[in-house]
Amino acid sequence: MGRAVVARAVDIAVGGAILVLPSGEPVSSRGASLLAHARMLPLARSLAAAGAADGVVAHVVRYARRGWNGTEASLASDARWAAEEIGRRYGDVPVCLVGHGMGGRAALHAADHPAVTSVLALAPWLPEDDRAAGPEPVRQLRGRRVLIMHGTNDARTDPELSFRLAERAKKASRDICRFEVHSDGHALRQHHAEVLALAGDFVLGSLLERAYSRPVADALAAPPPLGLRMPLAAGFGRSLRP
Repeated sequence: MGRAVVARAVDIAVGGAILVLPSGEPVSSRGASLLAHARMLPLARSLAAAGAADGVVAHVVRYARRGWNGTEASLASDARWAAEEIGRRYGDVPVCLVGHGMGGRAALHAADHPAVTSVLALAPWLPEDDRAAGPEPVRQLRGRRVLIMHGTNDARTDPELSFRLAERAKKASRDICRFEVHSDGHALRQHHAEVLALAGDFVLGSLLERAYSRPVADALAAPPPLGLRMPLAAGFGRSLRP
C-alpha cells in the first residue's frame, strides 16, 4: 500500500482513511500499472490535503496484479487487503474507497469490508449482465454511503450501466446517489475542478460526519431516478468557498 500521499502533523490522530483504487485490465497476471497508479495521485493528494487538519490520510493502492480476472476479482481482493492494512496501521478508523474505472468496480465490491463506511466510484467499469455469473452484487452496499460519478460522453465505460447498478443498489440502501457529468468523458477532465470539489465534499463529509453540500444532500434524499441522474453543475465548488 505504501506511504500516505500527504504527511499529516504528528500531533493529529488519524480520524479516517481514503483508499484510492486505480483502474486495471479485464484479464492480466502482470503486476500493477505504474501509469494507472500515477494517474490517481493528484486526486489522492487533493483529498488528503483537504482532510489533513482533521487527521484524514490517503493511500493509493498498488495491486498485486492489474487484472480483474473473472471470478477471482483480484482488484477487489486487494482493496479488502488494503482496508485490513489500514486497521493494522491506524486502528479502528472509517475507510472510504475511491476508485476509477475498474477501480470503481473494485470499490463497490469491497464495500463489504467492515471498516468501509463509504464508496466513491468514478466512471466505474461494469460488465453487461451475465446470465451465468448473475448481476453485479449490491447487498454489500447496505449501511454504506455511496456516490457514483459518470461522464455522459464516456466511450470506455457505459454510463447507462452505472445507472442500472445504482437503481438496483438504491433498493438495498437509501444512502446512494449518482451524478452525471454532462459532456465529459472517461477521465472526467473537462470538468476537473467540479469533479474534485464533489469528490471532496462527499468523501470528507462521509468520513468526518460533516454536513454535505446541498446538491449531495438533495441527491441522497431524492427518489429514483432523480437522485441517480443528478447533473454536476458547472462551477460546483466555487459556491462552497467562504
